[in-house]
Amino acid sequence: MRKLLIAANWKMNCNLEEATALATAVRESLGAVVGVEVALCPPFVDLQAVKAVLAETGVQLGAQDVFYEDAGAFTGAISPRMLQGLCKYVIVGHSERRHIFGDTDESVARKVHAAARHSLVPILCIGETLDEFESARTAEVLQRQLTAVLRDSDPLPEIVVAYEPVWAIGTGKSAEPEAVNLTVTEVRTLLAEMWGLEVANGIRILYGGSVNSGNIAGYIRQPEIDGALVGGASLRAQEFCDIVFATAATRR
Repeated sequence: MRKLLIAANWKMNCNLEEATALATAVRESLGAVVGVEVALCPPFVDLQAVKAVLAETGVQLGAQDVFYEDAGAFTGAISPRMLQGLCKYVIVGHSERRHIFGDTDESVARKVHAAARHSLVPILCIGETLDEFESARTAEVLQRQLTAVLRDSDPLPEIVVAYEPVWAIGTGKSAEPEAVNLTVTEVRTLLAEMWGLEVANGIRILYGGSVNSGNIAGYIRQPEIDGALVGGASLRAQEFCDIVFATAATRR
């Protein structure tokens, strides 16, 4: 049985004081939740402070990106070696990194495998743009993004895949749960073709895109969706906790 995961992507929000306050509010509101793993992914500069707030709570910590080299003349970059022991998860391949900062399928692949080498769990983001969605190219795009990263690779059974249609991120337009479930099923089939059915059936696949406490249950009811990568709603402590509570109440 795959354990449900709700991960918060705070993006480029929260200074040190704000991050500490938000993490504290989540800690105090969340309490002990059974059956759902929770992770917070603050900006790099807030990781250490948030880690201290979350100590002994069971809430995991994640980073929002990582570079693929361990060290060197890469000004401004954060290596997986720096994150090792600090956090459990690292988001890789988010559409904002791809479209704003120029991440390619090749660089995303290098980041995923660098993270895995340092015992970090990659949350690999894949998803189509509105133009690709409207031209019925979703399956083609997801296959390209997934195989570029994982083909010819040894299985990474701990990896998490997040399906985030770009047109639904931060727009208020969430994809229909049933349609997402079909897409996630296709993603799992691709994983099975690469790594075998047993490994594929153990990999968690999340949905991301305008998730909130009012619509999360619809996604969690779907048999192939294993949680959510939450953006804007994760910046409001009670709203984020309500997403977690609704997930726990709906768990399959």
